[in-house]
Formats: sequence, C-alpha cells, structure tokens
Amino acid sequence: MKKFLKFFAAITVLTVISFAGLAQPNPGGNSGGGDVGGPPIGGGGTAPVGGGIVLLLTMAAGYGLKKVFDARNKFQD
Repeated sequence: MKKFLKFFAAITVLTVISFAGLAQPNPGGNSGGGDVGGPPIGGGGTAPVGGGIVLLLTMAAGYGLKKVFDARNKFQD
C-alpha cells in the first residue's frame, strides 16, 4: 500500500507540473502578436537582481557555517 501511495503521489506531481508548463504563452509573443506583458511601466529597463543574489549567498554561507558549528559541537560532546 505504501509503494502504491508513493507511485500515485509521484504521478500526481508530474502531471501537475506538466500542466503548468503547457499553460505558459509562447516566449516573445502572444495570440495578438504583441509582446507578452507589454512595455515596461515608466520606461524602465530590467529589475536589479544583484542585491538579491548577494543576500541569498550571504544567507547560504551563514547557514553552512551554522551547520559546521553545530557539527563540531556535537562531535566534541
């Protein structure tokens, strides 16, 4: 029974993911022939992602250091 539930869950997840992938418009255009989403609001360009990447890397490094610190403390006890 457990094996069947794992199989059913895997099939369900894969089916939902495939439907979500089919729901996306064609890249660069839609059914009207224009750009997807239209022009940027306020004539802006791209969104800055540099700060987010730095934050993500900092948090990942902090998490890694915490794991190392916890492992050392556990090893010493």
